[in-house]
Amino acid sequence: MENKRILIVDDEPSVRESLRMVLKGRADTTAVGDGQAALREMESGHYDVALLDIIMPGIDGLEVLERAQSLDEPPQIIMLTATKTVKSAVRAMKLGAHDYVTKPFDVDELLITVDRAIEATSMRREIATLRDEVGKRYNFDNVIGSSAPMQNVLKVVSRVAPMKSTVLLTGESGTGKEVIARALHYNSTRRDKPMVALNCAAIPENLLEAELFGHERGAFTDAHSQKIGHFERADGGTIFLDEIGDMNPATQATLLRILEAGQFTRVGGEKVIDVDVRVIAATNRDLDKGMADGTFREDLYFRINVIAIPLPPLRERRDDLPALIRFFLDKKSRESGIRARNFSAAALDQMLAYNWPGNVRELEHAVERALILSDGETLGIEDLPTKVSSNVPTNGASPLTIPSLPEQTPQDQTLNEAIERLEHQLIMSALSKARQNQTKAASILGTTRRILKYKMDKLGIDEIGPEGNHAISGH
Repeated sequence: MENKRILIVDDEPSVRESLRMVLKGRADTTAVGDGQAALREMESGHYDVALLDIIMPGIDGLEVLERAQSLDEPPQIIMLTATKTVKSAVRAMKLGAHDYVTKPFDVDELLITVDRAIEATSMRREIATLRDEVGKRYNFDNVIGSSAPMQNVLKVVSRVAPMKSTVLLTGESGTGKEVIARALHYNSTRRDKPMVALNCAAIPENLLEAELFGHERGAFTDAHSQKIGHFERADGGTIFLDEIGDMNPATQATLLRILEAGQFTRVGGEKVIDVDVRVIAATNRDLDKGMADGTFREDLYFRINVIAIPLPPLRERRDDLPALIRFFLDKKSRESGIRARNFSAAALDQMLAYNWPGNVRELEHAVERALILSDGETLGIEDLPTKVSSNVPTNGASPLTIPSLPEQTPQDQTLNEAIERLEHQLIMSALSKARQNQTKAASILGTTRRILKYKMDKLGIDEIGPEGNHAISGH
């Protein structure tokens, strides 16, 4: 493991040497005798901890502490103080010092304080690394969306991300509103601050206000202690309010006050709390209808609808389907430890032709299901959910006249047999209408030639014979 680095700053050589001896074997140490030299060291190298004397000639320890806070990666600073300057040490804590120790040093106390400071530095770096990794994940280049509708969305998102403006994301359930919300946050100047998400529809009405704004002890039954709300936790960063259309009118009024003044009080409290939070809201509801029927406040709507970004459903961005399928195959394979496999060409065609009313979320679940349930070398149509595998999509082609089926009682055939008979007759009708041209027949049916061929093989419809007629087997 890499040695930790500690900077010792004191104008007394004997103190510097004593600290060197105490820390020997625990960390690599560098010692300097004045504040100017300390700042140069902090600017040029990454130190985990700095032991900083308060009283020094020239630049004193408090000024060094203040100036160190503006560095990209300042060390955790422990102030070294005599008993008579303890008040200055307390002031230093308010300015950002990690802790202080008094001279003459108690060696055990000093080592414990240094170890805690090193641990705090390690944790801060680990959090920064995790944030960086998450930020890269939500970089615009990593958001899957090469289709024209998604490129239009990402163009707006890239322009809006650096601003503080409130954003309203609209679209059907499962269109990826939270992914876009995180892209907005991690591509903004707030990326190093928290992003807090809350699904307003998942919290009971009587608890939603306390979740958002916190509560004081005794504010209501079971409020046994003070609780910090989501807005306080998001201070300096972003709060994502998903399904805001489900928020009750009373909570809407409190939210409006925060958006207008940047202030609120906890439930049951009196203290006014100031916060700096960017709000990103999302809904799959029609808020115009909500305003008309009185369930959504008009003044709140205009506050959250500063920048509106509608997200397209998956059926309007089919060009993104192959990349999304590939992404979910890799993701689910890693998460479940299941061997990675690909979909067959016929299964892919069927997925590309399906309308995905549940959008990206439905697609993700379909891929996961196929990976878990399939034993084959490739994932086939039979591994897809029934509504995907049995779907006969339409694409605006001229409609077929559905042939009438012979009258039969339910006891004469199963549901699958009835579906197969209908599919069989639809395909035969399409082939006849297309003069046996499979490509044209597939177009009439609103599917692809590959899926049509798969269905023909499954139903026993043979290739065109020498006279241009189909031989039927099994039906």
